[in-house]
Amino acid sequence: MMLIKEELLKIVESWSFRKNAAPKSVLRKAAQTCVLYPELVNVITGVRRCGKSTLLQQLMVSNNIRPENAIFVNFEDPRLTQYLDHTLLEQICELAEENEHGPLTFFFDEIQHVKNWQKWINSALEKRPLHTFVVTGSNGRLLGGELATSLTGRHLSTELFPFDLDEFRRLHRTGTLRSFLKNGGFPAALRIAEPERLLQQYFNDIIEKDVRERVSARSSRPLMAVAQMAFESVGSETSLRRIAGALQLSPETVSAYLQACEDAYLIFSCPYFAYSQAKRIRRNKKYYAIDTALRRAVTTRGGADLGKDFENLVYLTLRKKTTEVFYWRGKAEVDFVVNTSSGVTPVQVTFKKPQERHETALREFYEQFPHAAEAIYVTPETFEELVEFEF
Repeated sequence: MMLIKEELLKIVESWSFRKNAAPKSVLRKAAQTCVLYPELVNVITGVRRCGKSTLLQQLMVSNNIRPENAIFVNFEDPRLTQYLDHTLLEQICELAEENEHGPLTFFFDEIQHVKNWQKWINSALEKRPLHTFVVTGSNGRLLGGELATSLTGRHLSTELFPFDLDEFRRLHRTGTLRSFLKNGGFPAALRIAEPERLLQQYFNDIIEKDVRERVSARSSRPLMAVAQMAFESVGSETSLRRIAGALQLSPETVSAYLQACEDAYLIFSCPYFAYSQAKRIRRNKKYYAIDTALRRAVTTRGGADLGKDFENLVYLTLRKKTTEVFYWRGKAEVDFVVNTSSGVTPVQVTFKKPQERHETALREFYEQFPHAAEAIYVTPETFEELVEFEF
């Protein structure tokens, strides 16, 4: 089914910035480092409401793209609901090409809703070599399966997270680490006085729109319960059997739900560190939330747990630098293990002063891994050093 040309033109114009300038916003670091290339598909993934649409606007400016040459479409627009297949993409391109003024840049927002977009975008690179295609999605597996195979070497991926501490301070100049842990980094939530209800709505939307469909669950309730238990257990090993028993689900179902939450960037898993894959699989994972304020908004425990929030923040900081972040445990725990230029590096996190358990864990770790690099201690005082640390 084809959309009437005049209606499609209205929709495209309503999303693009040909008549009105893009609204002012906090400049994202990704906008300063992301260069768009016509011969590649530029893929931006990240959790819902973290600022992907705003980043697209900033990329238009940072890449010196004239508004008349930029075509924006958000595929969550309800006016497009009945037309979400690859023929719509072709129709958009043909419409834009009728009055083109040189090479065009197509910004396709939340493209995962469009059926068969992967095959279309692959052919578009061949058919329209002068145009540039930028796509966003709220799923970490946007480039999975066939697309990953067909676009090997033909795409650039960028992960976008909610604001980091530096971006938070661009909005709140007097912001502190403590206030950042409390308020988190979701852009819109930082602009209102009481953000808890908005964050709770974000949580519900992510579960309903980005998680439930992937696992074909009849109800969102067990999905929410699994995600909440992962949020509650931040920093601790998470037993699938314990969650399964508490919620009367099978361990296999819990595992599938957690993976779907991870694909939606709601949580991140942190596996056990071992050189043997078999040893890694046998141990429980730890889980961390995409945002400390979101975790606070949907968990039931009273009181602020700054220690857990800080560990969560350190995890996110490490995860932005590398996709491989682990933990290790003997009699005591090494919070994180990562690979740096110096080799395997243990990382201990504490919101207060280092304690004996931190040293005990490190002694055990070095007994097992004697060639590991010097440990990194992360405290509130040294956190910004970690942000600048080059892996």
